[in-house]
Amino acid sequence: METAHTLPTASEQFQQTVQSKIQNPKSKIALILLLFVLIGYIVYPAVRVVWESFFRDGQATLRNYREFFDLGHRANLEALMNSLALSAGSVLLSALIGVPLALIFSSYEFPGRAVFASLATVPIVLPPLVGVIAFMFLYSESGIVPRLLQTLFGLDDVPFSLRGVWAILVVHAYTMYVFFYLFTAAALKGIDPSVEEAAVNLGASRWFRFRTVVLPLLTPALVAAALLVFMTSMASFSAPFIFAGGFRVLSLSIYTSKLNGDMAMAITQTVVLSACSLSVLVGLRRYEGRRRYAMSGKGVAARRRAVRGRWTRFLFGGIGIMATIVLLLPHLTILLISFVKDGTWTWQLLPTTYTAENYRRLFDDPRVFEPITNSLTMATLATAGDVGIGLAAAYLVVKGRIRGRRTLDALVMIPWALPGTVVALNLIVSFSQATPFSLGQVLVGTVWLLPIAYGIRHLPIVFRSTAAALEQVDDSVEEAARSLGATWGYAFRRVTLPLIRPGVLAGTLLAFVTALGEFVSSILLYVYKNRPISVEILSQLRQFNFGSAAAYGVLLLVLVSAVLLASSVTAEETAERSPS
Repeated sequence: METAHTLPTASEQFQQTVQSKIQNPKSKIALILLLFVLIGYIVYPAVRVVWESFFRDGQATLRNYREFFDLGHRANLEALMNSLALSAGSVLLSALIGVPLALIFSSYEFPGRAVFASLATVPIVLPPLVGVIAFMFLYSESGIVPRLLQTLFGLDDVPFSLRGVWAILVVHAYTMYVFFYLFTAAALKGIDPSVEEAAVNLGASRWFRFRTVVLPLLTPALVAAALLVFMTSMASFSAPFIFAGGFRVLSLSIYTSKLNGDMAMAITQTVVLSACSLSVLVGLRRYEGRRRYAMSGKGVAARRRAVRGRWTRFLFGGIGIMATIVLLLPHLTILLISFVKDGTWTWQLLPTTYTAENYRRLFDDPRVFEPITNSLTMATLATAGDVGIGLAAAYLVVKGRIRGRRTLDALVMIPWALPGTVVALNLIVSFSQATPFSLGQVLVGTVWLLPIAYGIRHLPIVFRSTAAALEQVDDSVEEAARSLGATWGYAFRRVTLPLIRPGVLAGTLLAFVTALGEFVSSILLYVYKNRPISVEILSQLRQFNFGSAAAYGVLLLVLVSAVLLASSVTAEETAERSPS
């Protein structure tokens, strides 16, 4: 009997092409280089830190962990519990702000809605350290708002002041609610109104519809936002560093242990923090995987309901104006303080002496401008590496048929789950001596370790955005070019790359702006020659040069805003040029 043969599909032909390309010697070299980078700078440092946590004074021991979990000395356990509680509280507060805002702006039409909806994303352009400094100037015991209220009402003491855990929670809620707002708003746009209309026709109340129809469809977006906020809060360093006082958190404890020379405990704290972060990541991802909801509908866009009634419209307008003031106050405060002459603002409610000297010094003195140049250079180097590595890894994971694709995906995403202090300490432990991965060089104490840390921390951003874009490209598109005689490289460059450019660009720009304001890794890894702008801001604050610190902050804010604006404009132009 003859065996029946079927022609391979276009997708199978494409996978065979990719497989044959991977078997090509040049592609094997590229794959080996990719694995060298991932193993050398992600896997090896993590494994090395875990290994070192079982040693003290050159002897193998469990003493480090016994000391960490010692109930008689609760500092480390307290820091761990505080970190977990702080992250959970940040998720709750961020959700309570972001989700209602998304529901209001997506469901109702009222005067100024478009403006207020745009302003709701303003906190995302505020680098973490700059935002914390703005809140310190505004709401601390000597801040503008408490002292203004004290003066207006003739009080003996300020009526309130942000400090300790509440200050950290408020800062986190302000900077992180945007994740819930953006994710929820995007999910609401994808809900077909006919689904909810069907529930209305069956007599369901508004609350019942929300609980049984809308909320389940929002679950993936809410879980994703909760995961992002939780991980960001666990990695938070700036807010605890400025406001913590006696409130211990694990990310700050790692820095303190290293500063005090207790590297064994710093390493152990790093392992525990990594384990907690990865456990939460895995747990939430499994929960998300078990609760998947699908929706079918007509594809009709939802219509917003107009707010009726003069007083109701006034109420919405008043709330919108107050929200705008609250959202813009940190930005305006940093701008105001940037014109204050250093050393002139002490006990006064508002600064009394203003000058443009802080900005003139930035652009006239190369030594003053050097931290900005350092940040731009290191962010550019790190992001360029991320693009090359992220693009190669995403293509192999999405389009390749190599063994271990899921493992490769997990390897690239590991840094996303690790706080900045963990990544920094992993590199310090691993490259304090010469290794093959550092080409036989000691990297600790050199200018190279910090841009490497930037690249590792932000690689998952580029990888994930590129992978998402590649998943939307049908295999037959590139295969068509191949069938017309184009080489794989030419087809990828002229066909695939233009299609995925928006995704690659989005991840690239986000990684770049995040690296520009990076503070957590910087404080642990910088040397004087490559001190970045975030470290220089802290240095100016310690010298009570508030004007100079704020001027650096304004310049960093402008750089971040310019890059994000360029990203938005480029995305719109790409969408306009794309075929429908």
